[in-house]
Amino acid sequence: MLSPELVAGIRRVKGVKKLGQPVGNWLTAEEGQQLLAAVRPDTLRGKRDAAMLGLLLGCGLRRSEVANLEVGKIQRRDGHWAIVDLVGKAGHVRTVPVPDWVKSAIDSWSSTASIGEGRLFRAIRKNGVLWGAGVTQNVVWYAVKNCAQRAGIEKLAPHDLRRSCARMCHAAGGEIEQIQFLLGHASVQTTERYIGCKQKLGQAVNDRIEFSLSST
Repeated sequence: MLSPELVAGIRRVKGVKKLGQPVGNWLTAEEGQQLLAAVRPDTLRGKRDAAMLGLLLGCGLRRSEVANLEVGKIQRRDGHWAIVDLVGKAGHVRTVPVPDWVKSAIDSWSSTASIGEGRLFRAIRKNGVLWGAGVTQNVVWYAVKNCAQRAGIEKLAPHDLRRSCARMCHAAGGEIEQIQFLLGHASVQTTERYIGCKQKLGQAVNDRIEFSLSST
């Protein structure tokens, strides 16, 4: 209903510049446990969702990485289970350690679904039958959404679990460089934003360094 000249003018108007960084949600350890407890492990879909949530919350994977993960990438390295040579954002390659509880969830899903090669996760019909050779990122998103609703956690996205993984690793004493390796960030500043850490002057880290100065 508008003239072509007016439409062209509207299209040339630039949007308002956004300042700052988008703020995400972080789960506490207690909320993380509530989320995992909301999974229904007695069903095939529940076993799959448990493994997905484990990779998001326990390994800090992106939902695209979860959706595209292949069985052969999970290998034993240096006495620890890991996802080897995972290709992430911008083509960055990293190796991701897999905690035992996450590996147990993966094994429970893969053995029940009889998946030994190809994509780890598969779509499931309403009648509980597997179909296709993989899943989309939306399947991962719905798994998080449905479990969050049952756990009473509002506005939770898959990427919030990645942030939560970073913060909980840091709270448990993990070095920020190791967390950077885990998440595959090119910049440590990005990792710092994920952790959401702030400088604590009342508990200054350099107060732990003690030397004696000569009094002469």
